[in-house]
Amino acid sequence: MNQLKQIHAYTLRNGIDYNKTLTERLIQIPNVPYAHKLIDLIPSPNVFLYNKLIQAYSFQNQLHQCFSIYSQMRSRNCTGNQHTFTFLFAACASFFSPLHAQMLHTHFKKSGFESDVIALTALVDMYCKLGMVAFAHRVFDEIPVRDIPTWNALIAGYSRCGDMEGALKIFKLMPDRNVVSWTAMISGYSQNGRYAKALELFLKMEKENGLRPNEVTIASILPACANLGALEVGDRIETYARENGLLRNLYVSNALLEMYARCGKIDMARKVFDKIIGKRRNLCSWNSMIMGLAIHGRSHDALHLYNRMLIEGIAPDDVTFVGILLACTHGGMLVKGRQLFQSMERKFRIAPKLEHYGCMVDLLGRAGELQEAYNLIKSMPMKPDSVIWGALLGACSFHKNVEYAEIAAGSLFELEPWNPGNYVILSNIYASVGRWDGVAKLRKLMKGGQITKTAGYSFIEGGGKIEKFIVEDLSHPRSDEIYTLLNEISTKMKQQSADNFEPDLEGLCLME
Repeated sequence: MNQLKQIHAYTLRNGIDYNKTLTERLIQIPNVPYAHKLIDLIPSPNVFLYNKLIQAYSFQNQLHQCFSIYSQMRSRNCTGNQHTFTFLFAACASFFSPLHAQMLHTHFKKSGFESDVIALTALVDMYCKLGMVAFAHRVFDEIPVRDIPTWNALIAGYSRCGDMEGALKIFKLMPDRNVVSWTAMISGYSQNGRYAKALELFLKMEKENGLRPNEVTIASILPACANLGALEVGDRIETYARENGLLRNLYVSNALLEMYARCGKIDMARKVFDKIIGKRRNLCSWNSMIMGLAIHGRSHDALHLYNRMLIEGIAPDDVTFVGILLACTHGGMLVKGRQLFQSMERKFRIAPKLEHYGCMVDLLGRAGELQEAYNLIKSMPMKPDSVIWGALLGACSFHKNVEYAEIAAGSLFELEPWNPGNYVILSNIYASVGRWDGVAKLRKLMKGGQITKTAGYSFIEGGGKIEKFIVEDLSHPRSDEIYTLLNEISTKMKQQSADNFEPDLEGLCLME
């Protein structure tokens, strides 16, 4: 940088026009404000320099500067080209300004570059990122010749808005698809909580010739495996990622760590964490590992990792505190939990959220401190939700406390009147203390409100596929075979039990 300033000073002293080259070099460093000043000194800067400057400011998220430069171009009679609009559309997408977006679109239509597919794709992408998918689709329909990125931009737009049916419709209409097309769909399903569909599409993608999942694909499908408990597929994905060097990508490593932790393989998760060397670990890595240890009951390990994180200079966030409070809950560490909860604001200036209050209510409730748990709920700066009251009700169930159970259940009946679980828990609490009048009253309420307990279901992984089973389910195409096998197993278990039973004849004789 100092060398460039010296060159600039030399050119000024000797009247050499070196500004254009200097500007390009400065943008590469980048010292964008200094480059901007140089451009202002050039009598007639060309569109290339302006485009470079717009692009540089866009990368630095100084989006107001991008539009300021565009206005300066127009005032200095420098006509933008298709690249100008491409960079501006990208900047506008991050700026979240529909007004600027439509203004740019109008200028673009008048520019004469309306047939440039790269600029048009950027325009579609801009509208999609602004949530204006109808505008994006309208532009898409007007493009005479579309390439794969244009289709992909529209698919990503529908996915981002949660309209996976719309995304799938576009996906099926595509004449050609690449790995980005498949990844956009897989990522969309995964981010919208439709994990089974994400996994189904990934398995189909694997069968496509010439398509190889990239790091984005892997980072998108692993959360689906984590939520479905699809460990078999997850193991296979890890092998692929390792063989293709994709674990160098931090997002992939973090997703793999999360997958193993959620699927019960906490030691494998720890191995992945330990292989993310030093400064490559980010806060997400630490949080996922702490949370995984906490959920698996390894409370001391979770708190040890938290202390190590602080020693390494990593500042915790609200997610970190959910993990360590959960560790205290699972470990029954009431005093430590109180200390950590108080340290959030005092030491780290992190205001507790609903999740943190939920953890504390659960921790206090399990320890039998129901009065303190209730007082904490009443002191919350926000309205308690069903998770908070559910934690208190669960604690009341464990300690057979009717007083606070009725308060918690009353709030839950208002928040989620459709949920039969709350009625069942309160009914069980009444039954545990012999309050049969309360049991009868709740049954009458459930019957009158037509509240029925929903059937439970399970996901079972086999042969790389996820199957969903409901109690006494007959919808599976091979249900006859399944029930036949289950009956055989049940018969063998009963026979085995009978064979192992040897009555005490001597004892029977003595009893007689």
